[in-house]
Order: sequence, then structure tokens, then C-alpha cells
Amino acid sequence: MNAEPLILQMKYSDIVQGFAEAQHLTLDDALKFFYHSEVYQLMKDGVSDMHCMSEKYLIEDLEREFERGSR
Repeated sequence: MNAEPLILQMKYSDIVQGFAEAQHLTLDDALKFFYHSEVYQLMKDGVSDMHCMSEKYLIEDLEREFERGSR
């Protein structure tokens, strides 16, 4: 199932904002990471209805991905 593009854009915005705050990143850095992340790709492709998950869950998932990448 695919979400409406406008709804996805609003959700992306909330995720990037929350991720930037949680990781103490600039919005620009958070946005760059997000658009190259697995989380974004899965949401964009409509895999497993990721877009239906809460922003909190998706931010935590993005943080785990960020932590794996910084090791």
C-alpha cells in the first residue's frame, strides 16, 4: 500500500526534525542522512506499510541505523 505523497512528505518532515533533535544534528545533516537511509527507502517503496508506523518508532529505527553506520 502506498501513502499519498503529501502525507509522506509531512511524515518525512516530522521524522527528520525528531531525528535531528535526538542526535543533536543540524536539520541539513539529518535530512542528508535520512534520504540515504534504509528507513526512507522502505517508506518510499511502501514496504511493510512503514509509512503507517509512528514517527517515534521510525525515528528510533533511523537512530539504530545511524548508530550502525557510525561504528
